[in-house]
Amino acid sequence: MSVGLRARLKTLGLDGYIAAIVGMVVLASVLPARGETADLVSWLTKAGIALVFFLHGARLSPDAVLKGLMHWRLHGVVLATTFLLWPAVGLGASHLPSWIVPMALAPGLVYLACLPSTIQSAIGFTIIGRGNVAAAVCGASVSNLLGMFVTPLLVGLLIGNSQGGGLSFGSFEAILLQLLAPFVAGQLLRRWISGWMLKHSKRLALADRGSILLVVCNAFSGAVVAGIWSKVSAVDLARIIVCCLILLALSLSFMIALARTRGFSKDDEIAMAFAGCNKSLAAGVPMAGVLFPAATVGFVLLPVMLYHQFQLMACAVLAQRYANRPLQEPSHD
Repeated sequence: MSVGLRARLKTLGLDGYIAAIVGMVVLASVLPARGETADLVSWLTKAGIALVFFLHGARLSPDAVLKGLMHWRLHGVVLATTFLLWPAVGLGASHLPSWIVPMALAPGLVYLACLPSTIQSAIGFTIIGRGNVAAAVCGASVSNLLGMFVTPLLVGLLIGNSQGGGLSFGSFEAILLQLLAPFVAGQLLRRWISGWMLKHSKRLALADRGSILLVVCNAFSGAVVAGIWSKVSAVDLARIIVCCLILLALSLSFMIALARTRGFSKDDEIAMAFAGCNKSLAAGVPMAGVLFPAATVGFVLLPVMLYHQFQLMACAVLAQRYANRPLQEPSHD
């Protein structure tokens, strides 16, 4: 990783986080949780998922979302790409021959395609690239809010029960209790705790990311026990990496070309590019823990985590290129 790229990721607080995610996968592969330990980790994971969505709810400003929705043309394009075009492409990719897309990991591509846009990195890269930050904030926030409902529906429709996922009564109950209820609680309490959260933002960020790391560790523990590394070879891993890189290149190219052909400003183009190609690991990991059984979560999350690493690296480079454009360039139509 180049010095400039590392600096950009460090600016977003993501440099060590990437290494920590990889570390959790390695730890779970070497020492997977079993027996009573697995039960304890599973319980802690459920608590961690609830914490993640509580913090999401407490951080999301309803005023910012309502204000940003005024730019309906931009958000309509991003949401249609995120929840219509992406799932269609992901579903098509999952049906490619097994020598291109490994069967064990194909549902993970569909799940990746169904995820909402990430909030932190989409906004952070837009700031670095000197784009329309307000649109990035609102677009990513609305995407994540809708993703709580749309992603499970898409998973149930496109994946169904092929991986034990979908919208069974148990998963619907888990969505309500582990995702929706904490999120609503965060929104209701935001008025009273937002100041405290701002004061302790660094500690809360550690708790938020720590919860994600715990979910990753639990997911791969279950996957290792289920034999993920005997079912996924090095060649399979290389194939899914290539698929993720192609999807990333296509999504970035499509959003930039669409913004330019439809007459959006350069500022809007930057926000659209990052919102349209980024997929949320923060929402995807805990949601997978709710939608899929422990034995299959690791298989589903592997493409998501690989794509996440690549999107950070590619967007850091692109954000730097946008940032280097002449200051006198018009920023509005």
